[in-house]
Amino acid sequence: MSLLNLVDPELRDAAQRLREITASYMPLSLEKLSQRRAAIAALAAPWHAHIPAEERQIPGGQGAPDVTIFIVNAQKNTKSPAILHLHGGGFNAGSARAAMPQIQELAAALGCVVVSVEYRLAPETIFPGALADNLAALRWLHANAAQIGADPARIAVLGESAGGGHATMLALAARGMADCPINFLCLLYPMLDDRTGSTRKVPPHIGTFGWNEESNRFGWACFLGQEPGTGSVPEAAVPARCQNLAGLPPIFIGTGTLDLFVEENIAFAQRLIATGIPTELIAVPGAIHGFDMLAKDTAIAQRFTAQKLTALRRALAL
Repeated sequence: MSLLNLVDPELRDAAQRLREITASYMPLSLEKLSQRRAAIAALAAPWHAHIPAEERQIPGGQGAPDVTIFIVNAQKNTKSPAILHLHGGGFNAGSARAAMPQIQELAAALGCVVVSVEYRLAPETIFPGALADNLAALRWLHANAAQIGADPARIAVLGESAGGGHATMLALAARGMADCPINFLCLLYPMLDDRTGSTRKVPPHIGTFGWNEESNRFGWACFLGQEPGTGSVPEAAVPARCQNLAGLPPIFIGTGTLDLFVEENIAFAQRLIATGIPTELIAVPGAIHGFDMLAKDTAIAQRFTAQKLTALRRALAL
């Protein structure tokens, strides 16, 4: 049986397109990384002119360079919920700039402020460089909430794929920091475990469209600056390796049953539940990695997006 038959019928065209797009730079390597970055940038849609977005430079962490952020839907004299957004791209590609249209749509749908972070990519910057960038942005958002119309008591962090991994790393690092609390984590098919595809294999029908085991090994190697799956990998760099999950905020995890990350996402959700963290988990049958962006006009993607928005509205008291 063709693996395409396992994909939801609405997503099969997107799965085929994804296969064609990734063929030029698979298997991933340092030599092909520029091709992947260019291919992702080429997919970016124009920004929405009617939804305000501002680029700004903010101070980085101690000894780190300034960080570029994009402030979307800022409104003076209001106190709206805010979302800190961390883009996907396997730790080594993607950008907040390219993700801007979807972030603008999110801000408009919720009527909130979104700050998206242009964190430094691997392998040029390895862990903990990007974490320092994201923590600087979270602290900036709290300290400057009033000037952009945000409510510092209602801040969520959202990330897709590698951005979901970054969001979880950030929440783990920020536990107990009085100056930058996080109220909610929204994780879309998050990249949480360096052992997936290195020391832990997945069933052959999972992760066959787009991001696969080989891509995952390469992405984690770029980010960690060492081979993934070994005993020397730092716990703070890999959310699934964190022994103590206590103190995290409520969490929404959405994934697809054909996504490379589905097993690690389910395992992480089980650990959160066992720890007592309020956790919502959705695994969409026949869905591939990034399906909600690749085929956003399909009914299956729209249902997923509606569930995400409902979770955010509930968490942020909208």
